[in-house]
Amino acid sequence: MSLLKKSHDGEIMVDHRASPGIPADMARRLGYDPQQVKEGALFEAATMGCSHCGTIVVMNPLRKRERAYCPQCNRYICDWCEQARHQPDYVHRTIRQIAELVSKQEVSNG
Repeated sequence: MSLLKKSHDGEIMVDHRASPGIPADMARRLGYDPQQVKEGALFEAATMGCSHCGTIVVMNPLRKRERAYCPQCNRYICDWCEQARHQPDYVHRTIRQIAELVSKQEVSNG
């Protein structure tokens, strides 16, 4: 794995060692295994920033399938952006490029 792909990694810690935890139904809606965030549990996982939309993805340690990867920007991307990347009208832009476009529009319209 290249340094560039890993350079936007982080980590998350959800500590319920002294709390009632997250209810199972809410944990599922948030994408957690309820056992990982129940009362008394300590959940730690890697995170990554999607270079296309900017969202932070919690890397599920139980995931079996490969992570989506964009060869144009040499970065991992979220599953939603991977799906969009394969659409016929897709235009490759990183979140930074999108922010620059929006900023330029605001200046010219301001």
